[in-house]
Amino acid sequence: MTTRLYEHDIFLEHRTPEGHPERADRLRSLAIALQHPNFEKLDRKQAPQADEDTVLLAHPESYLRAVMREIPEEDTIRQIEADTYVGPKSLQAALTGIGGAMAAVDDVLTGKVDNAFVAARPPGHHAEKDKYMGFCLFNNVAIAARHAQRKYGLERVAIVDWDVHHGNGTQDIFWDDPSVLFCSTHQMPLYPGTGAKDESGKDGNIVNAPLSPDTGSEHFREAFKSRVLPALENFRPDFILISAGFDAHHRDPLAQINLVGDDFDWATGRLMEIAGKYANNRVVSLLEGGYDLEGLAESAGMHICRLMRG
Repeated sequence: MTTRLYEHDIFLEHRTPEGHPERADRLRSLAIALQHPNFEKLDRKQAPQADEDTVLLAHPESYLRAVMREIPEEDTIRQIEADTYVGPKSLQAALTGIGGAMAAVDDVLTGKVDNAFVAARPPGHHAEKDKYMGFCLFNNVAIAARHAQRKYGLERVAIVDWDVHHGNGTQDIFWDDPSVLFCSTHQMPLYPGTGAKDESGKDGNIVNAPLSPDTGSEHFREAFKSRVLPALENFRPDFILISAGFDAHHRDPLAQINLVGDDFDWATGRLMEIAGKYANNRVVSLLEGGYDLEGLAESAGMHICRLMRG
């Protein structure tokens, strides 16, 4: 299997205040982990910057303009929402995250590589159609899904989100779109307060598998086996996107789910089996959360290793 990694130094220049959990050190810690000999064959590319109009695949133009107005020209950090901050390079970083996601989709769907991982920040899955929140400006995974549909005519795109926080933005964008299946495992109760089992979308295309605080591998894997995998089997996706947050790791300070690196390896393997069955092995994974540096490096490293093994 050929796995491509999209990265870019601009992601380090999206600034947040001292002590903020979503910080540039997250990507630095992952970069150190990826220096291991296990990753020698990882195909690394610089993420391209997307045009501003690519945002319109998942958000209205009024929202794009609202975000652009918040970007400070001077060398400051601006709080735009309870948890969300922007600096002078934040728009460029966000557009490069979108560019990396779209390039990864192109690479996988044209057969240049088997799968891809995009190591970008800021994350995206909390961004609703017209609302920034939870560290997120634009919904990268939603834009990637729309790009796959518009450019390649895919009929059934699946998004699997295992970030410990529910992907409310992705759910909002695809609530009434049966061409996209959205499956999420997440802690509940926890920010942002959405993701109950009865939130199923207009056509049953939303599948939530909430996890109780202080549970671990057994409950996570059971949720995957009982809710996520059957939904994928029934949907028979042409393509799988992963919102790969690693904050369900037991070390993470923002939640109380006790996963270990092997759980992410296991979940990756199960999704690759589904992709092999229905989607010609086509998988693209986008980094979302993960705020303990050691936990993030371990978990994301094992996830990428599993993508590389096939």
